[in-house]
Amino acid sequence: MKKFSCLVLGLIVAFFIYFLGIVTQKNFLPDNTFLFSMVTFVYLISSIFYLLYAVFNWEKAVFIGSVVGWGGFLGNILGILIRWIQTHQTGFGYVPLSNLYESLVFFSACIAGIYLFWEFNLEKKFVGFLVFVLSFLILAFANLKADPSIKPLIPALKSNWLIAHVTTCFLGYGAFAIAFAVSILNLLSEKNLFFQKFLPEKEFLDNFTYKSILFGFFWLTVGIITGAIWADQAWGSYWSWDPKETWSLITWLIYATTIHLRLTRGWSGKKLSWLSVLGFLSVLFTYFGVNFLLSGLHSYGNLS
Repeated sequence: MKKFSCLVLGLIVAFFIYFLGIVTQKNFLPDNTFLFSMVTFVYLISSIFYLLYAVFNWEKAVFIGSVVGWGGFLGNILGILIRWIQTHQTGFGYVPLSNLYESLVFFSACIAGIYLFWEFNLEKKFVGFLVFVLSFLILAFANLKADPSIKPLIPALKSNWLIAHVTTCFLGYGAFAIAFAVSILNLLSEKNLFFQKFLPEKEFLDNFTYKSILFGFFWLTVGIITGAIWADQAWGSYWSWDPKETWSLITWLIYATTIHLRLTRGWSGKKLSWLSVLGFLSVLFTYFGVNFLLSGLHSYGNLS
C-alpha cells in the first residue's frame, strides 16, 4: 500500500490544480490551457525535488518529487479530458490529438505516465529528474510556441484511425524518451561518481533501457501500421514516402538495429546508451525537424 501512496497523494495535487482553475476562472470547466500551464510548472517542481535528493541526499525529496509528478501527470490527463469536452462545446467535437499543441500535451503525459508506472519497480529514482525535465520542456514549448485554439478538423483527420495512430506513436515516443533519459544518466555516470551514487547498478540500467526500447518499438510499429491504414483511407495509398513516413521508418530501423545488436551481440553499456540517444534524436527530428523543415501531408507542420 505504501508503494501507491504517491499516486493517492498525487490525486490530491491534481485536484488542487483543478480547484485552482475553478477559483481563478469561476467555472467548473476551467480553460484547458490554464490547466496545462499549471501542469508545466508542476513538472518543473517535481524535477527540482528529484535534484534536491541528489544534491543534498534528502531521501524524502524523492517521495515528494514522485507525488508532485503524479499530480502533474493526472492534471495533464484531466486537461486533455476537459479539452475534449470543450471541443464539443465549440461544436467541433473531436478527440484532442489533431494538431501540434494537442500532440505536445499528450507527448508530455506519455513520458510522465510511463515513467511513473515503471518507477514502482525502481529503488533509486533519480532518473525522474531528467524525465520530468523532458515533460516540462515539451509542455513549455506547447504553451509558448504552439497555437492552443480549438479549430474544426480537416476531412482527412476525421477518422478513428487518427486516434489509434497518434496514441500508439506517442506511447512509443514516450518510452523512447525514458530510454534516452536513462542512457544520458548512464553515460554521465561512467566517469562521474556523483551520478553513480544515485543511480541503480549498470546491469539494471542496461535492462531498463532495453525494456523501454522494446516497449517503445512495439508501439511505434503499431503506430506505423495504423498510420498506413489511415493514409490509405485518407489519401488512397498505404505509403507515399512522405517525409514524416520516411523518418518514422528511419527511426524504426535504428531501434530495430539496437534490439538486434542487443540480442545477437549482447551490446550494453555505452554502446546501448549511444544507440538509444541516436534513436531519440531521430524521434525528435521525425516529430520536430520534419514538421518545421520539410513539407508533407502531416498536420503538425506549423505553429498555428
